[in-house]
Amino acid sequence: MPELPEVETMCRGILAIVGGVVQRLDVPRGACKPIRIQPQLRELRRRIAGQEVTGIGRKGKRVLVQLANRHVLVFEPRMTGLVLLSTPPDRAHVRVILTLLGSPAPQLVYWDRRGLGSVRLLSPGEQAREFSTDRLGPDALDVDVDELKDRFAGSRSPIKVALMDQGRIAGIGNLYASEILFVARIHPATPCAAIRTTDWPRLHAAVRMVLEEAISYEGSTLGDGTYRNALNQQGRYQNHHRVYQKEGTRCPVCRRGTIRRIVQAQRSTFYCPSCQRNRPSR
Repeated sequence: MPELPEVETMCRGILAIVGGVVQRLDVPRGACKPIRIQPQLRELRRRIAGQEVTGIGRKGKRVLVQLANRHVLVFEPRMTGLVLLSTPPDRAHVRVILTLLGSPAPQLVYWDRRGLGSVRLLSPGEQAREFSTDRLGPDALDVDVDELKDRFAGSRSPIKVALMDQGRIAGIGNLYASEILFVARIHPATPCAAIRTTDWPRLHAAVRMVLEEAISYEGSTLGDGTYRNALNQQGRYQNHHRVYQKEGTRCPVCRRGTIRRIVQAQRSTFYCPSCQRNRPSR
């Protein structure tokens, strides 16, 4: 967290900075452990000063601020990072402030409570390496059913774990993997190689449906309240979760099963044992 829907919401929320010119970049001093900033601050400031923001993009779970010199400022929120245009949740965890001229939004703020995220400036060559298909899979909203099957079908990994592998497909994390598999009616422990041919189109449809639905509600703000959109407002998709963090409640679809929780790759997985049966492979 944040995952694709939250990061896409951040991207859409900061479109007001497009056309603005970078005046300066500040890193507030504080008691928090510094985040990763690349290159070193003096070089970073030199390379972005006076550059116009020409667009906003996204690569998986990363926010991309595109500059006129074809460099890209990459914000990777990891667990608790936020890209904001408004007042942050607090001042203590503000990591970077980008000040702009000539745009409706005079500042872009990167806030990160746990400090696990990063801010990096990538040249065109660095972008080609960073976002190559050898390192980052296709975006979860761009992949078609055949490519989805090709990237997963030969693996013995459980499908839930595989969906979170950013090298296979980019953007899906722990929360949305559980929701997607519930909609697709696939048990999360099913080895990828055991998924039946008829199940792949249903899984592909579930990926698109869940992610697009979550984007329409501007992502999920969980119990810790950390995730906020660019205007420091909560997402609303948490009110529509089907299984995530619903352990012990009745299944909203079949009304027979009780949502269970298991641990996979040290992460919690939620599923309905009635809707998502662990069938043997054919």
